[in-house]
Amino acid sequence: MSVADGDAAPDFSMPATGGRTVSLSDYKGKPFILYFYPKADTPGCTKEACAFQESLPNFSSAGLDVIGVSPDKMKPIEKFAEKFRLTFPLASDEGHAVADKFGVWVEKSMYGRKYMGMDRSTFLIGADGKVIKAWRKVSVTNHAEDVMKAVKAAGLA
Repeated sequence: MSVADGDAAPDFSMPATGGRTVSLSDYKGKPFILYFYPKADTPGCTKEACAFQESLPNFSSAGLDVIGVSPDKMKPIEKFAEKFRLTFPLASDEGHAVADKFGVWVEKSMYGRKYMGMDRSTFLIGADGKVIKAWRKVSVTNHAEDVMKAVKAAGLA
């Protein structure tokens, strides 16, 4: 299954940084950004997370929370959040159940070797629980700004 614009966001509940748990029901009636990244504390994922952190005041003023999701265990995610002072929740989808629901746990290929991994993707989810916009195979450069443009275009900011 692959979630697309207009689809209802699949239900989820995951442990997150700071002893938190994040779930779809937590955001009922509130828009939010859910982004999936492959691995904590790697160059691309760090650039993406830091860009979301820098843009957090803009997202917050629009009434949006940001949640990052990776297949890492909580310990490396906590270290990553602490190292880069990331204040928004970073969730662990260690068994990739949530990634499967969103269609972002995919076959990848590197140096001719095929393996399963997280597709860097972002979902802008409306207060009604439906996906306003889905980004697949995200390039981290200027991505947070692109998300903010979509937030404005959706009339959320």
